[in-house]
Amino acid sequence: MEAFHKILKNEEEQNVLLYPNKNKVSQPSDLQPKLLAHGIKRCSVIIVSYKTGDILLDCLKSVLEQEAVKQVILVDNGNTRLLMQQVNILADKDPRLQIITGQGNVGFAGGCNLGARRARYDYILLLNPDSKMGKGIISEALDVFTSHPEASVLTVRIENPDGTEQRGARRNLMTPWTCVVEQFRLDRLAPNHPHFERLNLNETEPLQQISPVQCISGAFMLMPSSVYSDLGGMDERYFLHVEDVDFCMRVERAGGIILYNPNVKVMHQKSSSDVFPGFIEWYKAKSFCTYFDKHFRNQYPKWILNIFATAIYVRFGLRLVPTTILWLLNKLSSQN
Repeated sequence: MEAFHKILKNEEEQNVLLYPNKNKVSQPSDLQPKLLAHGIKRCSVIIVSYKTGDILLDCLKSVLEQEAVKQVILVDNGNTRLLMQQVNILADKDPRLQIITGQGNVGFAGGCNLGARRARYDYILLLNPDSKMGKGIISEALDVFTSHPEASVLTVRIENPDGTEQRGARRNLMTPWTCVVEQFRLDRLAPNHPHFERLNLNETEPLQQISPVQCISGAFMLMPSSVYSDLGGMDERYFLHVEDVDFCMRVERAGGIILYNPNVKVMHQKSSSDVFPGFIEWYKAKSFCTYFDKHFRNQYPKWILNIFATAIYVRFGLRLVPTTILWLLNKLSSQN
């Protein structure tokens, strides 16, 4: 935990690079993973679920098929009684599946931290409850830590159900500037300029080999347990969304390396939760504001950050009405 305390002590005065180095080479860092004896890799999988639906069962079954998985921790933030009855049947058949329930909806970050406190194995995988994978996927992912011992965190190619690369699975670190470039597509003005790169990289040339990336999605985030604990886990000021971006920013600050393996694939079905989308958009807007204030208050004048916060909440307001109407129409059509 010494590295974590050092990060907290320096958090306010440290500068964050506006254009972090994407081509980092192996180097000592506060997050240098501890070498594990005999190369044996055992993994605890943490899944946080809130009104996920039946795909949660498919997710759990696909994870329990993984030989490298010795523990599956489901944090039940709020699912239907019928669904949890089916999950309990799975848990009765396979003692690796453990359920944390009764705490109410503590958010994604809080749920991840709850699960991590119960994790017993050398590696932890944060996995979204609407993901599915083939046999051997987690073993393949874990093998990267043998060939790349400098890695702090790893992700894989996260795909939509149609096989396309999912938006947000690999991206540049989020700064006020990269958000402006993404929102207004300023990359079209200078396509090859490093300061005009987009935030999301799923529409760029697909990577063909294991490569360092700046930021990944919390949908599939694999790391040694020591890395998670050294960073103090997820920041629970983020109830929903942006906590994964914040985590990647802290990995960057600590000198860690995040790797992307395009040769291992996991399907992620987004928007599977039966939750009013306005609820999600509200917490997303709030998390964006928390992130910018936390990481950029020392680099940007307060009035600029206030403009960003205003724009974020205006965007939320503009999206709320059409999103609500579409959600109501879908609810009505599903009942007919």
